[in-house]
Amino acid sequence: MNISETTQEVLDIFGETTINNKALELLNSTDFKYLRDLKLNFNSTLTSEFLSEKECALLGLSIAANNQNTVLIEFYKNYALKFEATEDELAEAVSCASLLASNNVFYRFRHFTQKEKYTQIPARIRMQLMIKPVTSKEFFELLSLAVSAVNGCEMCVNAHEDSLIKLGCKEERIFDAVRIASIVTATGKIIY
Repeated sequence: MNISETTQEVLDIFGETTINNKALELLNSTDFKYLRDLKLNFNSTLTSEFLSEKECALLGLSIAANNQNTVLIEFYKNYALKFEATEDELAEAVSCASLLASNNVFYRFRHFTQKEKYTQIPARIRMQLMIKPVTSKEFFELLSLAVSAVNGCEMCVNAHEDSLIKLGCKEERIFDAVRIASIVTATGKIIY
């Protein structure tokens, strides 16, 4: 199969040499302009006016782990390492995705049922990671918000956004974190 120039550019970003999935193969079969958008959108996840490159990388890593996308996990891990992310910071980004997956299911259930009884029963979900994060409380809340937005938990999104505002986080920073999460999720539908 011939690889179009745009498809090759996308593959080059991720260090891939061949098309390994049907979604990208379908887009490659024509001169489909979405690949150009995908490339530009993805590149916009790597920098931000309100987040450092390391923070962008750790956000991308957390969302890639949440979405179980091995290609993007590897990409963002390596990108974070370029900006001196520690092994503990990498592990925290992945751990946040796992913890929030649990919390998002649990709190969506409480929210959906709207039964007072369920709010009185202890969650019994250990969350020591949230108490003293390796990165910072503010950044861990930002990761938590982004994962919760991807997972569609309204209660968690509102709680983490409120915490971030109380911690003095700028709304532009919050917005950029969610923007990056949305693009990483979209990219993962084509690159996996």
